[in-house]
Amino acid sequence: MRVDPKRIRERMVRDQLEARGVDDPAVLSAMREIPRHVFVEEALASKAYSDCPLPIGERQTISQPYVVGVMTQTLAVQPDMKVLEIGTGSGYQTTVLAHMGADVYTVERIKSLFFAARQRFLDMRLFSVRCKLDDGTMGWPEEAPFDRILVTAGGPEVPEPLVGQLAEGGRLVIPVGTDRGRQTLVLVEKINGEAHRSDLGEVRFVDLVGRHGW
Repeated sequence: MRVDPKRIRERMVRDQLEARGVDDPAVLSAMREIPRHVFVEEALASKAYSDCPLPIGERQTISQPYVVGVMTQTLAVQPDMKVLEIGTGSGYQTTVLAHMGADVYTVERIKSLFFAARQRFLDMRLFSVRCKLDDGTMGWPEEAPFDRILVTAGGPEVPEPLVGQLAEGGRLVIPVGTDRGRQTLVLVEKINGEAHRSDLGEVRFVDLVGRHGW
């Protein structure tokens, strides 16, 4: 990039996150430090810090920075938590979670995205990230339970396998809606073995594809 990415990241955090109410210091620190432009094609690098989602191939996107900030803040990740991410995509959201000290288990169903993201993690020496190529709506049962679960695609309902793999006191954040391409961001909290749902506002995500998705 022709301009200093660090200065652009500072501006992104200030104007797109802090100005809209994202105030978790760990989230802001992660997004201030991580070079978002390496998670998109070189031709789109100059737009990597723009206030919009960007294509990453295979009809998938890297989410708008503000949306990443809101979802991560809602997840309320603490260091050493076991976090399941459904939809690795470019690996940017995964890297934010890892930067915050989480042990991240991430599942991607598209081979090309899976291998590209895994190589980025190796290049960045993110050894706390574990990757799986599979149907993310089934979760990762052999590694359950998880303290936190984040789903980066929108489905018609909250997948039951994910609720079942959520630890007591855990949080699950997912876009849900029967109108494809338009969803409500949902927070599910497991309290005394029961799932409690809160709706957090309208979002737009690509489809969550799989046995418990579209």
